[in-house]
Amino acid sequence: MHPFWILLVNSLAGSLVVAIGAWLAWDRLSPVGGGIVFAVAAGLLAWRGKTITTIWAWVTLLLGIESFLWPILTMQQLRASTAQPSDEQMGMLLSAALTGILSAAFWLAFSYGLFKRSATPTVESVADTLPPARASSRKKR
Repeated sequence: MHPFWILLVNSLAGSLVVAIGAWLAWDRLSPVGGGIVFAVAAGLLAWRGKTITTIWAWVTLLLGIESFLWPILTMQQLRASTAQPSDEQMGMLLSAALTGILSAAFWLAFSYGLFKRSATPTVESVADTLPPARASSRKKR
């Protein structure tokens, strides 16, 4: 088991990654909004992250959700700015949709693998639960 301060440092680093991802996904995110995202992510990671693997599994899950929401937010920004988008705006929307869907699929698959890895027992914990090996009852001749 890792010391608490190592888990705390990983939680803070992961929440910083999530806050930067939110800032990249939402162009209009204020510093206060980024701080709120950072604080909520840090609280979630400190609460749910019992190991380093689960902390980063939650971080990659949140990045996958942010990547999935990015094209949706881009569509809403275009809809709010103009009634009929230009060809350049449509190209930007297509680029955001393709990049967002592909990166969301990557981060969600990576998160799934980390969650699956964190659910399996480690070699150390398996070795602790096994009974000690018995000496052979056969005598050497």
